Amino acid sequence: MTVVDEPKAAPPAARAATRSGGPSIDQNGSDRRERVFTRLSSDEKQRAEYWAQRRGYPSANEYYAEAIAEKIRRENLDFDIPDLLTARINQVVDELKALSTNNANLERVVTMGFDSLLGLTRGDNYLLDEENGELT
Repeated sequence: MTVVDEPKAAPPAARAATRSGGPSIDQNGSDRRERVFTRLSSDEKQRAEYWAQRRGYPSANEYYAEAIAEKIRRENLDFDIPDLLTARINQVVDELKALSTNNANLERVVTMGFDSLLGLTRGDNYLLDEENGELT
């Protein structure tokens, strides 16, 4: 997927309300979050600032907070997989299962066919048994 084809993310205000911790501003309009200090390499900082600007965050700090919340959701196995990706993976799994079944059936048919041919050449086929006049 190219950068042009990327889906647009929801605005930061909408994302803040959907986070597991709820909105970060209380009824009086003050920020309820605690201040945290972290160290990043200059490359990581530059990339974070780029994506914060690209996604429409008012500051890189808002992007950091959302990234941490998303990482926590992933650790808790609480995340959404895009529907298209899920559908493609399920399609591949179904096709592999069908291929495996077809392969097993083909193997069984070929094995039974060769067993029949070998039985005929050896002469130990039930159809070649002499009849004794009784129906069994």
